[in-house]
Amino acid sequence: MNNPPQFTWDDLQFFLAVARTGQLSTAARQLRTSHATVSRRIDRLEFALKVKLFERNPRGYVMTAMGARFVETAEKMEQETERLRADLTDGATTQRGVVRLSAPEGFSNFFFARVLPQFVARHPHLSLELVTIQQIMSLSRKEADITVVLDEPKGGPYFSEKLTDYHLQVYGSRDYLQRNAPITCRDDLLEHPFISYIEEMIFAPGLDYLGDVHPRIKPQFQSSSIFAQLTATRNGLGLCVLPYFFASRYPELERVLPEEVDLRRHYWLTCHRDLRQSPRVRAVIDFLREAVIGEDVRFIPPWARR
Repeated sequence: MNNPPQFTWDDLQFFLAVARTGQLSTAARQLRTSHATVSRRIDRLEFALKVKLFERNPRGYVMTAMGARFVETAEKMEQETERLRADLTDGATTQRGVVRLSAPEGFSNFFFARVLPQFVARHPHLSLELVTIQQIMSLSRKEADITVVLDEPKGGPYFSEKLTDYHLQVYGSRDYLQRNAPITCRDDLLEHPFISYIEEMIFAPGLDYLGDVHPRIKPQFQSSSIFAQLTATRNGLGLCVLPYFFASRYPELERVLPEEVDLRRHYWLTCHRDLRQSPRVRAVIDFLREAVIGEDVRFIPPWARR
């Protein structure tokens, strides 16, 4: 009589990768293996457990009700395994695995990219995936392990903490401001072209700030990319609301009505509560927290410290 195949911890890792991504190809890339191997491991796990964990469809793998229940158990086993591995190894540099971080474009390109060498030096065995298209990422579907967001999540099984406040002001290039009518009050802003986000593509309420500057401002140039907005502003296309922590790096940009217009927003760090104690996730959270504290002067301008 043949005994049914026994599943291993490796099988559970394959299961979690597919559960979090919903795609064999993405799971295979994270696990550094082949599409066929992932499929075979999932089939073996389902056969060993005698349950169907996923529904297969053209768009990917969708967890069944039993799969959703089983993922909680598998994640607890993952946490205990990683905790044990950490206890058996020497120090934080032994953290291993892949962590996917989703963060806004401005935070990613103008802050995190600058401190990335420090992260790599501290955690050489961690592989980091940085996603800046936040509209498509979902913590609830485990599409990202950690997110940096502008608005604190309300409800749900999430851990969140405020990373930092940051300030935004209206900026224009020195050349533009010299060539155009002076700006002495908020109503004068209506005589100038504005650069901003595409309204229907604003994915977070925290980015919808033109109304806070003046309720009648209508942008002339719109882009979903803050980098494109910055470039357009530096090239003299008009005025733009930009975060101080990166606009202040460009000497050709000048603040407009600095005493009247000063907006404050927040960056929140969030992750699924089940992942908070995962050593690989905790390593990234701790690093982000320390890095932001170390760069506090960049986020909080001098006038906001008075």
